[in-house]
Amino acid sequence: MIQLLPDFLNEIKPVLKENFQKFLDNYDSEPFRGLRANTLKISAQKLKTLLDFPWEQVPFAQEGTYIPASASSLGNSPLHHCGAYYVQEPSAMSAVTLLNPQEGDCVLDLCAAPGGKSTQIAARLKGSGLLWSNEIVRSRASILLSNIERMGVRNAVVSSESPEELCKRLAGCFDKILVDAPCSGEGMFRKEPQALEHWSREHVEACAVRQLNILESAKLALKPGGVIVYSTCTFSPEENEGVIEKFLNNNPDFEIVDENESFGMKTMGGAVRIFPFHGGEGHFAVKLRHKGMSIESGSYFYDSFGASTERKGSKKQGKNQRGKAQSNEITSEEILDFYDSLFANRPFGENISQINGKIILLPEALKKFPSIEKCGVLRAGVLLGEGKKGRIEPVHSAFMAAEKDECVNTVDLSLGDENIIKYLKGEEIEISSSIKGYTAVCCEGMTAGFGKAVDGTLKNKYPKGLRLL
Repeated sequence: MIQLLPDFLNEIKPVLKENFQKFLDNYDSEPFRGLRANTLKISAQKLKTLLDFPWEQVPFAQEGTYIPASASSLGNSPLHHCGAYYVQEPSAMSAVTLLNPQEGDCVLDLCAAPGGKSTQIAARLKGSGLLWSNEIVRSRASILLSNIERMGVRNAVVSSESPEELCKRLAGCFDKILVDAPCSGEGMFRKEPQALEHWSREHVEACAVRQLNILESAKLALKPGGVIVYSTCTFSPEENEGVIEKFLNNNPDFEIVDENESFGMKTMGGAVRIFPFHGGEGHFAVKLRHKGMSIESGSYFYDSFGASTERKGSKKQGKNQRGKAQSNEITSEEILDFYDSLFANRPFGENISQINGKIILLPEALKKFPSIEKCGVLRAGVLLGEGKKGRIEPVHSAFMAAEKDECVNTVDLSLGDENIIKYLKGEEIEISSSIKGYTAVCCEGMTAGFGKAVDGTLKNKYPKGLRLL
């Protein structure tokens, strides 16, 4: 059994009351593991038929299941490479369920790495609206971007900026905001014993100060009448109820919303606490609503992330806007011809921008935003390709964002086909000689990447850093 620190036990005992012994008993058992079906790529119903263990739904999200102790190597499965699922601690799914994103919403995930909650939000948005995923630590933001791309998210902006600066620049832009705040990680003690080693009262107090500061920044980016969900993976009253009490005292124009969710333990008239005896490692989440009237943000347009101006009948970038691009010699017509050679019906829209040789299809929802030039943006929308010596080379992320039926050329392999493993290892595979040019490689109907078909052989374009060893 894990040896819990006396100071921690003294802090948590008044919260648990008669459940204290039940809480201690859980530390004799293995931590919960879970995965969540990525419904941008596959339905939970179909995923159930492809997994090699039975589906046992978690109480925190309809698309989530527990992973049995016998299951291993989930990260090496072709399903994982296709973005069919995200391995996620079960109770961590609760925050997005509480946030309840709807199609068309503009949502900010302010502390987003490594991306579990962001990709859950993206699945709820179903390609509409906008997901803005931010992570202040650049190395973690890169991991976040990789997961956004693997899961096929088209309508996302990924940034690495401080919450304070980002929210000032995006004031009043978002319908919903998730603040999954950095915390002392008490809910990770079973899963990550090093969290226990780093625990101290001083660390808890420092986390609480930082969490309140982040929450105060988040409110600036919220539309009037919008909602914020604040969550942590810790049990500390100081980091949970304490932070919320201070925020509400500072901001009487916010109120707690009780969504009457069936999981966890209620506190503060609507906040939810989840302990291991509820079926997850541990989480706290609360929904806060601004009492103001809901309004639409002003409408803007921008050019290559540059200064925004009022939008007055500007033409949509695409067929109506020809000529040389600003940043290199590839014309809009050449870009659209290239786009059409890969994908049918331009599935990522026609809001094209060229930035440092990269050809990007920006989310339509960004037209209602002010300039994002100084927001630490790593990627916005879908990276279609890169200009190289007057030509365009496609990139992996574009194919990951596409559905099989949107790709002009496809090779569809089954989960048991040895060719999918060969492809994920970076090897060439034999295909029909009738297929020519850039071709999407699919597994069970989901895109896994692409290659170039030449004389019956698919030249492998799967990124080296993602390949199976």
